[in-house]
Amino acid sequence: MTRPIAAGLRLAVLAAAALGLAGCGAADRLANIGATPALSAIKDPTAQPGYKPVRMPMPTPQPTSYAANSLWRTGSRGFFKDQRAHQVGDLVTVRVKVTDKADFDNQTRRARANDESFSAKSFFGGERRLKNANPDSLVDADSNSSSAGTGSIRRKEELVTNVAGVVTQVLPNGNLVVEGKQEIRVNFEVRELIVAGIVRPEDIEADNTIESTKIAEARIAYGGRGQITDVQQPRYGQQVMDILLPF
Repeated sequence: MTRPIAAGLRLAVLAAAALGLAGCGAADRLANIGATPALSAIKDPTAQPGYKPVRMPMPTPQPTSYAANSLWRTGSRGFFKDQRAHQVGDLVTVRVKVTDKADFDNQTRRARANDESFSAKSFFGGERRLKNANPDSLVDADSNSSSAGTGSIRRKEELVTNVAGVVTQVLPNGNLVVEGKQEIRVNFEVRELIVAGIVRPEDIEADNTIESTKIAEARIAYGGRGQITDVQQPRYGQQVMDILLPF
C-alpha cells in the first residue's frame, strides 16, 4: 500500500508544481496583455551563468623571433595591419547560409520458409502402440514467415541572414571564439538568431565577414517568442501529461 500512496504523492506534487508554473506564466501573460514582447538587454557573453572558455587541442607554441634590420616578425600572418577582427571585443559579421535538404527512401523485405519431417518405420516396437499413426510421417512441420517495411524522410531547411558577433576569446593558436545574438521584433513576435563557434582569422574576408560554413563547432539557433509562438506551444498541463502518461 505504501508504494501506491508514494506514487500518488509524487503525482500530486508534480501536478501542484505544474499548476504553480501555469499560474506564474498566466500572471505574467495577464500583466503583459496588449504590450509588445520585451527585448533582452545587451550583456557580456563571458559574464553569463554557465559560460565556459573553449578548450581545444593546441599545437606546440613557436618562439617569436625578429630578424635584424627588418620589420617582419616570424609567424606573422600579414605585413600591413587590417581592420579584420583579431582580438577579444572585436566585431565580425557572420553570413549565415543554411540550405539543408535530406531525401531518404528505404525498403526492406524478408521471407523465410522451413519444412521439417520425421519418420520411424520401426522404433523398438513402439510404433505398434500408436493408433491410426503413419510411421512414415510421425512428425511433419513447416513454417513460413515474411516481413516487409518501407520508410521515407523528406526534409528541407533554408536560412539566409547576417548577424554580427563578438570575439569572446583568442585561443593559443590564434583562432577566434565568436558569439553573436540578434533579436528582431515584428508586431508581437520576437525572432532570435544565435551564432557561436570557432573561426580562423585567415577565413575572415577583407570586409570583416565570414561564412557560417567556415565556423568550426558551429552553434546556430533560430527561433522566436511572442503571441504566435505561445499559441503554437501546448499548454503546461498537456506537456506534463505527455511526460507522465505511459500510453
